[in-house]
Amino acid sequence: VRHSTPGVGLISPPPHHDIYSIEDLAELIHDLKNANPNARISVKLVAEVGVGTIAAGVAKAHADVVLISGYDGGTGASPQTSIKHAGIPWELGLAETHQTLLLNNLRSRIRVETDGQLKTGRDVVLAALLGAEEFGFATAPLVALGCLMMRVCHLNTCPVGVATQDPRLRKNFTGDPAHVVNFMRFIAEEVRELMAQLGFCTFEEMVGRVDRLEPRKAVEHWKAKGLDFSRILHQPEVPPTVGRYCQISQDHGLDKALDNRVLLKLCAPALERGQPVRATLPIRNTNRVVGTMVGSELTRRYGAQGLPEDTIRIRFKGSAGQSFAAFIPRGMTFILEGDSNDYIGKGLSGGKVIVYPPAGSTFVAEENIIIGNVAFYGATGGEAYIRGMAGERFCVRNSGVLAVVEAVGDHGCEYMTGGRVVVLGPTGRNFAAGMSGGVAYVLDEAGDFARRCNPQMVGLEKLVEAEEVEEVRQMIERHAAYTQSERARQVLSAWERYVPRFVKVMPRDYKRVLQALQRVRETGLSGEEATMAAFEANARDVARIGGG
Repeated sequence: VRHSTPGVGLISPPPHHDIYSIEDLAELIHDLKNANPNARISVKLVAEVGVGTIAAGVAKAHADVVLISGYDGGTGASPQTSIKHAGIPWELGLAETHQTLLLNNLRSRIRVETDGQLKTGRDVVLAALLGAEEFGFATAPLVALGCLMMRVCHLNTCPVGVATQDPRLRKNFTGDPAHVVNFMRFIAEEVRELMAQLGFCTFEEMVGRVDRLEPRKAVEHWKAKGLDFSRILHQPEVPPTVGRYCQISQDHGLDKALDNRVLLKLCAPALERGQPVRATLPIRNTNRVVGTMVGSELTRRYGAQGLPEDTIRIRFKGSAGQSFAAFIPRGMTFILEGDSNDYIGKGLSGGKVIVYPPAGSTFVAEENIIIGNVAFYGATGGEAYIRGMAGERFCVRNSGVLAVVEAVGDHGCEYMTGGRVVVLGPTGRNFAAGMSGGVAYVLDEAGDFARRCNPQMVGLEKLVEAEEVEEVRQMIERHAAYTQSERARQVLSAWERYVPRFVKVMPRDYKRVLQALQRVRETGLSGEEATMAAFEANARDVARIGGG
């Protein structure tokens, strides 16, 4: 699921390097809606002071649901510091969120959910009266299935078989789906009884009715003396036309997308009959998420295997907007003669993306930025050939793409877990930070790449193995053929002279697991059996040397 190598540790939860502002979040929501118009997009926020303002931004970004998560929750895999110290009670965050959304006339556009150790029907009713209409249960149903709260979910040692892949421990699992069904049935029954006591006929009537809540008189306890609940139980004065629960679907503007207006009809022969499609189209920077709807439809019809390579081959001329070719699957090739904004090839899942400057350009391609930041973020497969420089965070969390680019900005290949990346020029600082898989090859003519690379998880090696040298040469040859790159031709014309200047960036844990896999394959195992045997052998080695 995560497109990583068994036995290689992952940073969890991973940083979201495609989101640095509400505008970035809005773009992500728009991208996801293009990928699956039927999906509900939910944004999770930790309950904290000021969360209402953030929730208002989330509503304006056209999310379908905002989740306010309290400080009491947290799985056993969460950092102990987060479980103990992050966030505030969901009651405080929920009250602020509901009131802020009401005051900005946004409450009717978005559903509000809350979670964080909800255990009873009373908790559900209390949350509804404070403004929630959806409720998340996690820990309590797990306990119903047999969880003992050992807090070792991340160690693969769960004694009751709930959170482990160990076949021996999984035999200890005694849970049954009926246990969760019964638990939720009792929750619903208690909610129904409390609604009857409060005089509500429908759940919607109850949402936001803080007037039905009264603080308990706890004046005897010294800590509780003087507590003021007025802000939590405040009912904002708004016109009757302002909805107090979600009544309006968000308008995601999908009808304006280039895919809806042009591409779906253009690509119908390929989608319906698998016939080749060729076209050349103009593109502007207002055309966002181009190709994603077509890719979604292709995947829906043909599954993960997609169509034969280059079945859909479309050339665009101009400046592409954000998220050009996001999520496109195998069978789709998008060629861009021009430049692109951020997020090009985000989530690429088998397609091919080729970018080069317009014909007649007078600038030196490898010295100028041609694509924006966060290119090929989270991509899982496919190919990318970029004639020119990429912005920052190139190939962050790449899990399988073969990419060639002529220079990159800061934080290149950050958190990469798979794939191959060839950089035919300089990089910015902090290259390969958190990189746990895949391999990068950097042409280091200046000899200063070691100062720009983050060495915490990777080692720097020479490109010496004949098979690997040939693989890199073929990638550069394809780059030259697809983009007419002068830089690629220069390197290929003096290949023997340039090979010693390549630096191979190799994650240490990834290398150890690959070596274990090679030893297992030499015994005659292959496929899944070899992978599992290598994983177990590597786990034994790590345990023997104390986890180092």
